[in-house]
Amino acid sequence: MNHSAFTIKLVTAIILCLLTFLMATKMGAKETSFSDVFHAFFQQDHSESYSTIRDIRLPREVAVMFVGAALAVSGAIMQGMTRNPLADPGLLGLTSGANAALAFALALVPKVDTFGIMIACFIGAAFGAGLVFGIGSIQKGGFTPVKLVLAGAAISIFLQAVADGVGLYFKLSKNISLWTAGGAIGTTWQQLAIVVPFILVGLLIALTLSRQVTILSLNEEVAIGLGQETKRIRWLLFFVVVILAGAAVALVGNMAFIGLMIPHMVRAIVGVDYRQVIPISIFAGAVFMLLADLVGRTINAPMETPVVSIVAVLGLPFFLFVVRKGGRALQ
Repeated sequence: MNHSAFTIKLVTAIILCLLTFLMATKMGAKETSFSDVFHAFFQQDHSESYSTIRDIRLPREVAVMFVGAALAVSGAIMQGMTRNPLADPGLLGLTSGANAALAFALALVPKVDTFGIMIACFIGAAFGAGLVFGIGSIQKGGFTPVKLVLAGAAISIFLQAVADGVGLYFKLSKNISLWTAGGAIGTTWQQLAIVVPFILVGLLIALTLSRQVTILSLNEEVAIGLGQETKRIRWLLFFVVVILAGAAVALVGNMAFIGLMIPHMVRAIVGVDYRQVIPISIFAGAVFMLLADLVGRTINAPMETPVVSIVAVLGLPFFLFVVRKGGRALQ
């Protein structure tokens, strides 16, 4: 592990993330300047520019930044833990499960708050992943990458249909669509104060267990030979993935492909050591989501293009590319 080279890459990623955050905060349907942005950070007034930046753009960009980091890291963990290059929270049932649970929460508890929605998303993410891994391992030979992806696609479609059915039956389709559209419109500082700490805890645990993820990504026998308690570590990593994916859905809704794309891109830059992959993925995922949200807000301003559509346009070709190359195209 070349520490000096990694430090340079990490510092570069952090600087790029900060610059992208400032650019995304500045740009939008309403013209603002960098002076307005810095003014909103360090001073307080009642001008229209201040309100636009402080109350609308800043919480939104903070949300997409943490969501990008959460989904990228959860994807990296899943790929390392399962040794499956196609693993992604959105492709293996976690985000669709969280989305279905969110629909039930809104239907059964109409006045549910952000914390309740997030807890429901945690439960739904665990349920969706459990279904996928259970179905994928039923047949002889256990779960292979192809089995997992096929099971994930089937379960995701089913759970999305469940969410749509709940919305239609309880006449909540409009409310549910605020999340299923995959965007951070209307995110408030109060919501961030509840959800972001969970994402931070998940990221911290992921960083702490990055060495274990590297060992698991090599070989089961090697991991056991090195004294790894593989069963306990897998459960702990699964818990981290559920927290990260569930919290992301609670903020922006069902989002696929980010957890697939970012780890592959990062491994092409830093290699396969997850002590480097996970930290860089935090900032790479944040940058990707900030740019996707910025494109969604500006490509057809003042109308907004759903971020989930922007991500899908890039993610689906990438998914097919990785499938064609056997998962090693960028490694």
